[in-house]
Amino acid sequence: MKPRILLVNPPVYDFTAYDFWLQPYGMLRVAGQLRQAAQLTYFNYLTPLRRNARGQGKFPATIIPKPALFADIPRFFRRFGKPRQAFLSCLQEQHFDLVMIQTVMTYWYLGVREVIEDVRRLQPWARIVLGGVYATLCPDHARTLGADFVQVGPVSPALSHFLGIELTEGLPFWEGTGSEVGVIKLTEGCPFRCTYCAVPHLYPRFVARPTNACLEELRYLLRCGVRHVAFYDDALLFQPEQALIPFLEGVLREGLRVTFHTPNALNARFLTPEIAALMVRAGCQSFYLGFESGSYAWQRKTGGKVYGEEFRQAVHTLRSAGAPSITAYIILGHPDSEEQEVEASIEMCRQEGVRVMLSEFAPVPGTVDGEKCRQWVDLAEPLNHNKTAFTIRRLGWERVNALKALSKGL
Repeated sequence: MKPRILLVNPPVYDFTAYDFWLQPYGMLRVAGQLRQAAQLTYFNYLTPLRRNARGQGKFPATIIPKPALFADIPRFFRRFGKPRQAFLSCLQEQHFDLVMIQTVMTYWYLGVREVIEDVRRLQPWARIVLGGVYATLCPDHARTLGADFVQVGPVSPALSHFLGIELTEGLPFWEGTGSEVGVIKLTEGCPFRCTYCAVPHLYPRFVARPTNACLEELRYLLRCGVRHVAFYDDALLFQPEQALIPFLEGVLREGLRVTFHTPNALNARFLTPEIAALMVRAGCQSFYLGFESGSYAWQRKTGGKVYGEEFRQAVHTLRSAGAPSITAYIILGHPDSEEQEVEASIEMCRQEGVRVMLSEFAPVPGTVDGEKCRQWVDLAEPLNHNKTAFTIRRLGWERVNALKALSKGL
């Protein structure tokens, strides 16, 4: 008899959370490799109340008491996701042999702990597996939550051995999600080593996936009813002749109708007129540029990802190609904020007519900039990685609000 496996996308405990095309892609890919050998059930706490025309939406949310660690933060703390009772009912109605839990932000572990507590209480025989970002960046802390197996990094033979199931090639388990929003990755990793980014710790090498496999995955997404697809690549435009260009040409050649989004940010340096035009023709509607700062000195110090003139040229290129929506990310609360010139960076975006999205800094342990933050917070406690709390403590409540008001006023 096939083992029964429950896949869980846990609730989020945080000051803010929004469905920014958020899908547990890693877990769904692993589930696809288990499809033939197991009975799969998916429980998604993070289903938005309703989606807008871009496929985004607000999660159900309840104000809850703040952890004592956040007593000084003048913001409401919330639990985002379906009611806890909905998951308890699932556990009461069905029997599971194994529970696999996706983890994302390191400081979201409170939701993971809630799921583990409920599984242990109602189905103590079930084995529990954790995987994802938190499990990889904070494995020792993750093991304290009571899981039976913590997968650090990409799927390994050790996971297959623990499961007692041979993992076989298979498309991600999109048929179990019932969602009109899907995600895809044409590549893994990033060739850059920005001092604030954790991607090199998650994916040591940059690798382009086979185009045929990516197109097959997209066709399957469409058969499952998906209308919006977000690229989860960390370097979508790098070596485009190996990944993005042949993929989009295949989309156009086959007449696949879908709306693409780029929430993980595009590197403006590699955005050519040809690529911009191809992306627009293939259905890309949301273009997000990883700008971070207009300061040349700060960019050079943090990895030199993109400079001001490259950003301006990319905006002009996108606008000429007919891009319907252009947004620039700017980091807020970086440990070297004084050198970052945040107000001037926002003004540069205003001059270019680009929407600004302030990306609050989360001090990730192991990164160069994250390690700098040990002078202010104890990184051994993942709640101290919280982007909202760290940014307010770093810049002050009034300055954070002023910068947010400035960016929203564009």
